[in-house]
Amino acid sequence: MTSRILDRSEWHIFFDRMAKSLRGKKAQVEITGLQLGDQIQAKSVPLLGITFDPKGDLLEIAMEGLDHLIHKPASIAILEGADGLSGLEIVDSDQQRQIVTLKSPLRLSPPGN
Repeated sequence: MTSRILDRSEWHIFFDRMAKSLRGKKAQVEITGLQLGDQIQAKSVPLLGITFDPKGDLLEIAMEGLDHLIHKPASIAILEGADGLSGLEIVDSDQQRQIVTLKSPLRLSPPGN
């Protein structure tokens, strides 16, 4: 697995390009910070998409039944594995970390294989 920090100028284009490959993944969202402690906001929820709006300075992680909004993200780091994007760590303007873990659904073999 490799990790890297995305340059702010890449955010919008990166998530637009990743849209198709993110469909069907499951997401876990954990928020960590001194004020909140550690909280899991979502666990194994189907991911609908991730978008960045540069005008509103807003990162949206859209999941089935839940939208997780991060206002004024300060940095975004990505973790990529054999299946593509497997995680994100977003630090917001309040220095809270939003850790998003992405998993592909298990692919079962057809009966008899």
